[in-house]
Amino acid sequence: MLVFKQKIVPLYPQSLFDMVKRKADELIRNFILNDRRSLLVTGARQVGKTFSIRKVGKECFDNVVEINFVEQPDAIELFSEQKGAKDLLLRLSAFTKKPLVPGKTLIFFDEVQECKEIVTAIKFLVDEGSYKYVMSGSLLGVELDDLRSVPVGYMDEIEMYPLDLMEFFEAIGIGIDVISHLRTCFEEKRPVDEFIHKRMLEAIRLYLIVGGMPAAVQKYLDTNNLRRVYEEQRGIIRTYKRDITQYDHDHKLQIEEIYDLIPSELNAKNKRFILKELNEKARFSKYEDSFLWLRDAGVAIPAYNVEEPRVPLLLNKQRNLFKLFLNDVGLLAAMYGGNIQARLLSPNPNINFGSVFENLVAQELYAHGFSEAQQHSLYYFNSKKQGELDFVVEYVGNMLPIEVKSGKDYERHNALSNVMENEEYAVPMAYVFCQENVQTKGRVIYYPIYMITFFEQTQAEEKVYKFDLTGL
Repeated sequence: MLVFKQKIVPLYPQSLFDMVKRKADELIRNFILNDRRSLLVTGARQVGKTFSIRKVGKECFDNVVEINFVEQPDAIELFSEQKGAKDLLLRLSAFTKKPLVPGKTLIFFDEVQECKEIVTAIKFLVDEGSYKYVMSGSLLGVELDDLRSVPVGYMDEIEMYPLDLMEFFEAIGIGIDVISHLRTCFEEKRPVDEFIHKRMLEAIRLYLIVGGMPAAVQKYLDTNNLRRVYEEQRGIIRTYKRDITQYDHDHKLQIEEIYDLIPSELNAKNKRFILKELNEKARFSKYEDSFLWLRDAGVAIPAYNVEEPRVPLLLNKQRNLFKLFLNDVGLLAAMYGGNIQARLLSPNPNINFGSVFENLVAQELYAHGFSEAQQHSLYYFNSKKQGELDFVVEYVGNMLPIEVKSGKDYERHNALSNVMENEEYAVPMAYVFCQENVQTKGRVIYYPIYMITFFEQTQAEEKVYKFDLTGL
């Protein structure tokens, strides 16, 4: 039984997890206090949607009425043959046996994928205007397309992810002064205090094991026992697999097989998904729906190959060549099993865990705006002549190569050097995330792996153009 007491923090009592800051909490709070529309919070199972909505609801409203369509299937009947908002609100009040106080009540519909009728009802309820409405639905194996088709003006959507690095750092007690120092070093491209640097690498190694699934983080905060964390993670993986069989009967064997193969494919020399590992005669068209299911379910993160590392990357995308990462690096470590926990905790630079480090970076990039939902997909570049770049993204109007190095040979990156030297690509800079301190060599900036938490997609600047009619 492996017990690891992370040196940065003491053992936490369970109640303190309520104080863990989730970025989604502030987004939910701002929305329900300042927007008249309803809010849909989506994400894969067990990423903390229900917990965050309950937490914010209790902080902001005197009354919170919650209906879970999985735990309370009878509630679905409330929405059948209803005669408008007033009739539906009367039914809700009778069903929940709670008073609905106008202006002071939040109504929370959970697992809304089970109640298709809510698509029509939510428009009536928003128009009626007496209460605030938040909905939540798991992406795993469900279609929320009907709900997403609610006309503009009635609903907005927030997608939640596992705890990212910043949320995890705050959860284990890393202080704001340390975070501020790290951010300054990232922005100014200067080395981190060496003592802090070593401790942050310890925190990274812990995150590679625990990951960001709230239940696993909670288990660590409660016990510091990594064996218990592992058991929690295996339970989450079993839940995902049960949902695969529940929600997609036609493709369940293909989907489960692909999901099980992700760790081994990432650990292979060529990390892209090879269909012959599934079936020697496999065609992409046969398996495409299964890959898309895992992506849409929020449990797998795709990175697509590009023929040329040029912007816009979308025009160079090859949809049938891609890598698949898990939505949580802790689940990846749990699927590897064995004694990987003890090996990941080792500071030995000779131990190479490239697949785990790459999954961490993919997970962070995806949560920080580099996703298809945000119109900024993850890509990689692979060429027989030039080699493979781990990631390429569009950033500030340019193509930015990102390499991930877990070992001590972090300055060896032939593919990156080849691309940087190619004048046709006009690459202004590149990032290498590794276990060393910050340094700059030419146009390549070497960042410690924990600084990926500060790298986010930039918001497009507002452009105002007024057509001049003078002289017409």
